[in-house]
Amino acid sequence: MKVNPRQLLDDGYIVIRECVPREQLDSLRNHYETLVKRQGGESWLAASAQPRLEADRLVDETTADTVEIWLHENTLGVSQQLLCHPEAGVTRMWMMCSPTDDHGPSNWHRDVHPIDMAPLRALQMDMVENMPRYLQWNIPLYDDDVFWVVPGSHRRLNTDAENQQLLDDPRVPLPDSIPVELKAGDGVVYSNFLLHWGSNYSKKLRRTLHGGHSIFTYYQDLVFTESLSPAAREAFEGWGRRSATLQNLTESALRAIIVRDAGAYIEALEGIQPGAGEMGKLVLTIFLCKAAYHVHILKRSDFDSLPDEVRRRAGEEHMITLNWGPEFSNRFSQVEADALWKRFETLDGKLQGDEECFVPGFQSGPMRYFFEEMPSNFGLEEFIGSWGT
Repeated sequence: MKVNPRQLLDDGYIVIRECVPREQLDSLRNHYETLVKRQGGESWLAASAQPRLEADRLVDETTADTVEIWLHENTLGVSQQLLCHPEAGVTRMWMMCSPTDDHGPSNWHRDVHPIDMAPLRALQMDMVENMPRYLQWNIPLYDDDVFWVVPGSHRRLNTDAENQQLLDDPRVPLPDSIPVELKAGDGVVYSNFLLHWGSNYSKKLRRTLHGGHSIFTYYQDLVFTESLSPAAREAFEGWGRRSATLQNLTESALRAIIVRDAGAYIEALEGIQPGAGEMGKLVLTIFLCKAAYHVHILKRSDFDSLPDEVRRRAGEEHMITLNWGPEFSNRFSQVEADALWKRFETLDGKLQGDEECFVPGFQSGPMRYFFEEMPSNFGLEEFIGSWGT
């Protein structure tokens, strides 16, 4: 299936009709219901407003299509045409289910976390320059119009009208927003920067696959692939090897910073994302800044006495950036981690203000990190210059 990357850049989303081939839809429905029962059935569905099932935790040989749909030419094949690098892999493989009670709408949001990623403006400029690194999908197994979007909002900051509406009531339609009306088996692939909304989590039957594809993948283990076809298993094993290569390149980039080797640093960035432009390299640098912070925190001698939230965040990976989780920090000594963070302190300071700030529509509360704007007159060259001698 051919798609037009320009449509994604213009609108922020593309609807794929019959994403799940008709002849596979009934089988996929039945097999996902098997997974719902394995997860806990009605008691599990009653536990939250939006129950989310993780297929890879429950799959076996009889339900392999629940995972393999994410490798189909209509899903992975589409994402590979839209992402900045053809070696994209599968990230999450969830299914959003209807709860047992009506819970109404959620909040409008962008899937952007300033504390983990980068200011929105930089992410947007990078996307236009290089195409996305990551894309999300909704694929309903039954007709679904719960998902709403503001077309084109992935390319710009919030308007004043949007900010006011989000502050007044983030659970009603925004100006110029529309429902994405999907028939059973259709799919929508979209930028995580797009303003979007779950408009009604009701008891109406909902079984909508939700996941994505990324040029950065990370799997804690690949045991689930033993239930898959040889071709699917080989694909996941290939992404596992690519993940190991990316982790090694991340380490090389960070070690180049420790020893102030600008050439080796640029070479490592080229390995992480071949062909990335100037803004792409700067966003990768911000991702590495976040990764270095986690390494620094995890290696601190007083780690156990740090606030619970700091320790919790340090113990998580963020699979669509370059934060590979706590095990990655074992590659560095405490002395190296301290030296590394010292190199990043100037950049980290530029990314935040003296006081907390807040922009509605992001998945976080007030913080000192800037939500939208990048620091002026501080790019890759200035970052390298900040390492000192």
